[in-house]
Amino acid sequence: MEVNISKQNGITTVTLVGRLDTPASPEVEKALEPVHENATGTIVLDCKGLEYISSSGLRIFLSIRKSAAAKGGRVIVKDINNDIRSVFMMTGFLNLFEIQ
Repeated sequence: MEVNISKQNGITTVTLVGRLDTPASPEVEKALEPVHENATGTIVLDCKGLEYISSSGLRIFLSIRKSAAAKGGRVIVKDINNDIRSVFMMTGFLNLFEIQ
C-alpha cells in the first residue's frame, strides 16, 4: 500500500495506491497522522489507484472525516472504482462523503 500526501493552495491531497486492507491499515494510519493534525481545510482522498478497501480502510476514511468535521474541514473522495463504489453504497459511505 502506497500513501502520498501533498498540499497545494490549502488543499491536502492523499493519493492511495494498492489495497487498503487490514494488514496495511496500521501503516496507512501512521502515514495519515499529519492529515488528522491539519484537517482544517479541504482533504481530497484520491482513490484512482486504490484497488480494494476493507472495513479497516473504511474506519480510516471515517476517522479522517471526523477529524475534518471537528476542525471545520471537508473531505472529498475522488476517483473510486466500481468495486469500491459498491462497498461505499452498501455501507452508507456514499451519503457520508462528497464523491467526485
